[in-house]
Amino acid sequence: MNAVTFPEFANPWGLLLLPAAPLAAWRWLRRRRPALRFPDARALAALPPGRARRARFAGALLRGLGLAALVLALAGPRRPDSGTRLPAEGVAIQFVLDVSGSMAEPDFDWHGQPLRRLDAVKRAFRLFVEGGDAEGTHFDGRPNDRVGLVAFARFPETVAPLTLSHAALLTLLDAEEPRSVPEEADTNVGDALAWGVEKLRAAGDGRKVLVLLSDGEHNVAPPALKPRQAAQLAANLGVPVYTIDAGGPVGSPRPEGALGSAPSGRGETADDAARARLQGRQALAAVAALTGGQSFAAHDAAALLRVCQAIDKLERQTVQSFQYRRYAEAYPWCGAAALACLGLALALEMTVWLRGP
Repeated sequence: MNAVTFPEFANPWGLLLLPAAPLAAWRWLRRRRPALRFPDARALAALPPGRARRARFAGALLRGLGLAALVLALAGPRRPDSGTRLPAEGVAIQFVLDVSGSMAEPDFDWHGQPLRRLDAVKRAFRLFVEGGDAEGTHFDGRPNDRVGLVAFARFPETVAPLTLSHAALLTLLDAEEPRSVPEEADTNVGDALAWGVEKLRAAGDGRKVLVLLSDGEHNVAPPALKPRQAAQLAANLGVPVYTIDAGGPVGSPRPEGALGSAPSGRGETADDAARARLQGRQALAAVAALTGGQSFAAHDAAALLRVCQAIDKLERQTVQSFQYRRYAEAYPWCGAAALACLGLALALEMTVWLRGP
């Protein structure tokens, strides 16, 4: 059922001139009229007033009405005709995803089915954006939020800019595969984080957050930014960073050829691997702490879903959507009425109300 709408004025201050209409009519009645001197008018005193008096008051009335209509036209009377509600732009969420070679490790269990880490992330992220249920975890979806995606290994790249077109975003995400090129056998968390922050910088006002998921430690030498340096950029912009460690538990062996692991022949020991994993987790925790976010660990599909649900609940806020209205403008009719009243008064005074001095 449509709500009742009432007329309103675009320029209500114009109504302050409305008292001028009766004042002008009264002033016109009190004006001094031309006359002829005649020594004795007693012979005319007995004559009825006739049309002269009616013409006089009718002329004042038409002028007053015309001026009142002109004032109303200036005030801009209008009536809401219809409205169009546009999708709101709520939280701007930048997802920064590690797509290094180790993300191909099939150690995530999904309903009894082993999945690669990247494939599990794709499913969880789809639920986060679109909504749905999995493993007893419910997601409401983010229909009013702009979501973007940055993928990284040795170098970061923008997969999808911040957008409300979530179907296109998820299609691009599904096309991502773990990197297998030897030249990309590093994890550049610092530059990827800085790249994601830069994309959020152009998002305008409003809440901005960044979700960083990686399963390895930052192992790129300068001039690449360190994760703490990139976190400072996010903190300066007021962007909280939620970090997710999707690697194995500290002390677990890394798969052969995984990103960040030592090449064959270097003889990386289990202690070296454990130390690197611990450093990677500490770096992610430091990034979250510096930016006011939170750090999570997800070593299986169920934990990953719980982490995504926790972030989803943390970044919920009421969004006021914009409503655009079309108005039925009445000022042209008021202007036409003003011209009609004043024109009629002048026309009658030049014809049927014409009188001699």
